[in-house]
Amino acid sequence: MKRFNYKAKDSKTGKNVKGSIQAESERLAGKLLMDRGFVPTDIREEGGGADKFIYKIALKDKIVFTRQFATLIGSGLPLADSLRTVADQTPNKLMKAVIEDVLSMVEGGKSLSESLNKYPDVFDNVYRSLVSAGELSGTLDKSLVRLAAQQEKDAATMSKIRGAMTYPVIVLVVMGAVMLFMVFTVIPQVEQLYVDMGQQLPVATRILVAIVDFFMSFWWLVTAALLAGGYLFWQWMKTDSGIEFKDQVKLNVPVFNALTRRLYMARLCRTSQTLLETGVPMLDVLRITGESVNNTVVQRDIDGAAEKVKGGAALSASLKDRDSILPLVPQMIYVGEQSGRIDEMLGKAAQVYEDELDERVRTISTMIEPVLMVFLALGAGGIIAAVLLPMYNLVNIV
Repeated sequence: MKRFNYKAKDSKTGKNVKGSIQAESERLAGKLLMDRGFVPTDIREEGGGADKFIYKIALKDKIVFTRQFATLIGSGLPLADSLRTVADQTPNKLMKAVIEDVLSMVEGGKSLSESLNKYPDVFDNVYRSLVSAGELSGTLDKSLVRLAAQQEKDAATMSKIRGAMTYPVIVLVVMGAVMLFMVFTVIPQVEQLYVDMGQQLPVATRILVAIVDFFMSFWWLVTAALLAGGYLFWQWMKTDSGIEFKDQVKLNVPVFNALTRRLYMARLCRTSQTLLETGVPMLDVLRITGESVNNTVVQRDIDGAAEKVKGGAALSASLKDRDSILPLVPQMIYVGEQSGRIDEMLGKAAQVYEDELDERVRTISTMIEPVLMVFLALGAGGIIAAVLLPMYNLVNIV
């Protein structure tokens, strides 16, 4: 038997835990931990050095699992056989272990939705609710197809947003590296040249030199301050007030607020549509949707609307005039209430916001380049002026 050190998350409390466990292999160690209600994030054999395996389930692995599972169920294959077949075809070790554990629970007499409840970090509330509704209505394959479609839309949306951010990040990193090179190599040489000639540097260059000297003399202090400040800020961001602040920024930061608001509305409408189509009750739809939006401000408004719906108010009226809810959502819901097709109207609203989101991403991608150029020109221009001005003065002196 080998001994493995592990880090994991308790699936019941959500707390991070660490310890050691004995098993024949890394995979079996992961399975033993999951049997105990832990989701492993890091497993390493004692004395194994750099042979470290990081457990991670990517969204694409979940999408592939859901698609394959839906196809097998839809073709008439029994539930247990479908799970076993998908597990055999899954390359991700943790995903495979999760599926095998779910399979063992299903074979032990539990329902699929009950078995999935053991892994809330893998299968979120929306996933488990749709599976439960699909089991009750006898349309599990259709529920899984809807789930896969929604996961693919979410993945495509986030991919577009990340793609729009990649270019400016690369440009900033490169320009920052160039500026640092000039500041820490060229400027000291220019300063030494002036000292040798007994001349005084221009004011702009003297300021830059003073900044460079400070960082070179007290780099340890600056590094410690940045690390301590970053750590404290990171810990604060995990608190309720920090999460609230972050979510408020997402909704109100200039330029990007229109993008994030449409992202949340698309998620709200698409999730609600999927749940309603599967037969989930309205109050459960609102609760699950609020949690899946992933913004506490929007969730609070949805929860407030749910309280009014519980009291007998119409959903459209309950969502109207709430700060985080864009006007089209209650308007489309109102039309759906009048026609008896709320899920269909939510789907149309989701499509509108998804199209607008694509357009906003393209617009921001187009806007970022000139804005970046202006910003970088000001920063680089100041550095270059501080370098070239003293050299120009030297030419005149000579």
